[in-house]
Amino acid sequence: MQSPLFAYTEAQTQDRYALQNPQLLRVALTGHEDLLARKGTMVAYQGLLEFDGEYQTPNQQRRRARAGEGLDLMRVSGQGTVYLANLAQHVHLVDVDHDGLTVDSNYVLALDSTLHWEVISVDSQYGISGTGKYQLNISGRGKVALMTSGQPLMMQVTPDKYVNADADAVVAWSTSLRVQMQAQTHSSGVWRRRGSTGEGWELSFLGQGYALVQPSELLPPQNAVIGQGLAAQYGMGQRGAHGQNQGNIFTN
Repeated sequence: MQSPLFAYTEAQTQDRYALQNPQLLRVALTGHEDLLARKGTMVAYQGLLEFDGEYQTPNQQRRRARAGEGLDLMRVSGQGTVYLANLAQHVHLVDVDHDGLTVDSNYVLALDSTLHWEVISVDSQYGISGTGKYQLNISGRGKVALMTSGQPLMMQVTPDKYVNADADAVVAWSTSLRVQMQAQTHSSGVWRRRGSTGEGWELSFLGQGYALVQPSELLPPQNAVIGQGLAAQYGMGQRGAHGQNQGNIFTN
């Protein structure tokens, strides 16, 4: 049998993590350190591997029950090689160090089992519910595999150069950054500048670090509750985002 497909053979490397191609991750396990991977992302494997789809620590179960958000993971153990992918999204490897990494759980493909992670939420001035702005705060030392829709943009944040980004395009950022989530308001400046753009919510990053954004977003945020009418669109009144969601503000 002959075909150009034979050009796409397995990556030959001794590294634990390797990109088979931009959309496919290869992870080698030697039996000493397990892998945590998003459920449903295994596309192939070789060797004597076991997959535990019920993996979740008690602390993570409690956090998910309280916050309503989390990350469905499976534990991969044994000796062999596993290939992971999700909807042909681009895969990127990140080394987590003492600075930590905060990432939208929707974009986590896999991570070392030695890393610690917990669910947090971004402080929102208007407490907009249903925007899905719950994140994973990952700490320790190890690797995380992230996914993006298309090639991302890494933006540097410094004390004299802060970054604003559409909340639904943000993938991850340095945990050391200060973050604020802002909705459209009824101020005349914002009304004129953003009133008809469709850009509903944004994240502001301040401090020293990096923010990762992708060339894709959801408009409007999934399941966002903003009431009805023009006033509600701009977060005003009891029918607006602020009025409907008082007391529903989380801080990180």
